[in-house]
Amino acid sequence: MIRQQPRRSLEGRGKRAGTVAGGRKSRQSKMSSVPDGKKLVRSPSGLRMVPENGAFNSPFSLDEPQWVPDKECPRCMQCDTKFDFIRRKHHCRRCGRCFCDKCCSKKVALPRMCFVDPVRQCAECGLVSQKEMEFYDKQLKVLLAGGTFIVTLGTSEKSETMTCRLSNNHRYLFLDGESHFEVELSRMSSMQILTDGTSPGGGTSRASGMLLHYKPMGSQDVQQLRMEAADDKKVASLWLAAMHKAAKLLYEARDQ
Repeated sequence: MIRQQPRRSLEGRGKRAGTVAGGRKSRQSKMSSVPDGKKLVRSPSGLRMVPENGAFNSPFSLDEPQWVPDKECPRCMQCDTKFDFIRRKHHCRRCGRCFCDKCCSKKVALPRMCFVDPVRQCAECGLVSQKEMEFYDKQLKVLLAGGTFIVTLGTSEKSETMTCRLSNNHRYLFLDGESHFEVELSRMSSMQILTDGTSPGGGTSRASGMLLHYKPMGSQDVQQLRMEAADDKKVASLWLAAMHKAAKLLYEARDQ
């Protein structure tokens, strides 16, 4: 059965964490209620707006790459042009490799590294960053808005209708109904999107639910969470599609 907690916001400064059965404070709720202060830092690649505490980085974020030393790249790593006083070398801010100006001239937004302004990237990395912008511009907003699902925890036969949304700091899934429940994205083990086998007008099956495996805070035991679309299946399907994209970025960040 899903543990119940007092219905109060767990985000924002000064909010107290909820409690679980027996009056014991939930460590998971306390962590999600910590305010995430930001600071502006300057790196060789540009200005970045990062959390004051590195432990509160977005799970989608990527670390800045180590630049290939100048002495190790006498030629452009794309077109093989030799560098000289006229043909200067430039480092791609995403991969750290050396390129000539022609092969690394475009500046593209790179929110996964928290850059304030668009930064210089090679053609290959620039395309990847542009595709990721769709997630930040559209799908992230869908995740923050949330969807309504029928939620079953573990092997329980009881389920509850809950609204599931991504927390503002992108680090938790908040599930709210008669009770409150949280899943930390960094502790997700696996995620499977469930489909209903049909879609309007035929074609690709529409997402109808999600099977999530994760480790609760303070435990190494894997638990299962099953979510199935409730009344508004269209909104739920869009939320699940956005969550599928988020999982890809999450696993990519882990493998960095």
